[in-house]
Amino acid sequence: MTVHRRKAATRVKQWWVLVYRVPSEPASKRVGLWRDLKRIGALYLQQCVCILPDVSTNGEELERVMAKIPALGGEAIRFVVPRLDAADEARIIAGFRDQRASEYAEIIEECETKFQKEIEFEHFRENYTFEEAEEIEQDLDKIRRWYDRVRGRDWFGTDHSDEVERWLERCQELLNGFAEEVYRRQELGARTSGDEDDGAAARGPATAAQLMPLPLRRRKRPARGTGGG
Repeated sequence: MTVHRRKAATRVKQWWVLVYRVPSEPASKRVGLWRDLKRIGALYLQQCVCILPDVSTNGEELERVMAKIPALGGEAIRFVVPRLDAADEARIIAGFRDQRASEYAEIIEECETKFQKEIEFEHFRENYTFEEAEEIEQDLDKIRRWYDRVRGRDWFGTDHSDEVERWLERCQELLNGFAEEVYRRQELGARTSGDEDDGAAARGPATAAQLMPLPLRRRKRPARGTGGG
């Protein structure tokens, strides 16, 4: 796993402030818009008023969200704020950091209470199959992508990112341990089966590469809520 250093705070030259309104019913319209704005990292100052630093692709992302508002029966105005009072800016940046810290905490919870427990459960029931190992690896990939998205909008450098990376390393270690046990059990099973095969001595012990089915059969599992935001 690639370990990132804590991101340095981004220098902001100006800010975007969005003020909008949409019909209160159906509620799904408001919720969908709220999710879109949270996804791009907007910080709500009050209901239907949010702010974004004008960095990276935030301007384009905000435009895409705003384009949906007329179809929802609403309207919006975007303001450009070239500078903020120092004290106000400090409070806003602190708000962005708190928001990212909350998202990092969700990822840590996913690692600790779901991913780790899942591997413990599969050990408990001795479900040592290549299919299960692959599915667990896919779960970890989803968590990593989730982390990359949150880190991408961590414009002001939140301390909690280091803790997330430690948990991701821990999850990788757990996955490696599970995969090694899968290989061990499968190889043991192949050797046991080989003892009953007249040609086993000529073939020798199976290797992990020989045991790995190609391609693996993929099967869907119930969603665990991984990959938020």
